[in-house]
Amino acid sequence: MKIFTAAREKMVEHQLEDRGIKDIKVLYAMRKVARHLFVTEALQSRAYEDCPLPIGENQTISQPYMVAYMTEALELKSSDIVLEIGTGSGYQSAVLAEIVRQVYSIERIKDLLARARKVFDELDYTNIATKNFDGTYGWKEKSPFDAIIVTAASPDIPEPLIEQLAVGGRLVIPVGNTSSQILKRVRKSEKGIEIEELCGCVFVKLIGKYGWGEDDNNSKGYLIH
Repeated sequence: MKIFTAAREKMVEHQLEDRGIKDIKVLYAMRKVARHLFVTEALQSRAYEDCPLPIGENQTISQPYMVAYMTEALELKSSDIVLEIGTGSGYQSAVLAEIVRQVYSIERIKDLLARARKVFDELDYTNIATKNFDGTYGWKEKSPFDAIIVTAASPDIPEPLIEQLAVGGRLVIPVGNTSSQILKRVRKSEKGIEIEELCGCVFVKLIGKYGWGEDDNNSKGYLIH
């Protein structure tokens, strides 16, 4: 629909380009992927607003700027194989799929994954493979990955994800306590890993063996400006 196309263009211009997102591949993907298809019909009119939106199960679809920012931070190439921890609505997965060769995405909540998978199939995203599992373990049999993105906050960087990152790979993850985190980028080289801090943020919690326990999963995510 034209109304959504216009809203998406406005989102890219004002929320992304005006705030420093420069990667042409990321901007192309954000212009192409219809964010309104990844939320409920009741929220579609708000799909291109500068904020996260609820998707059920105490989870959110991330703010468009944060999706673009994290994607740009991964420094993606078209040949890359990417692991996503936290499929959620599937929006971030679709943005990645427009840029890279293959996306592997893990979601622990079955209902969310089923909804996202339905949208992927309807939009013919054949380069997104999904799995219902504890994402903190990663997806070892498909590793190593050129890039890994974690769309939920962890108290520490899960060791399995570092192990599954290819040499030369990049990992972007929110790390911190239960109320606020720092978005970090990990680079892996032959010499080891380097970690840099990118910005402050608040995300839903990464639940799993190497994340938070089930009882801690009670907050919603947004970007701290």
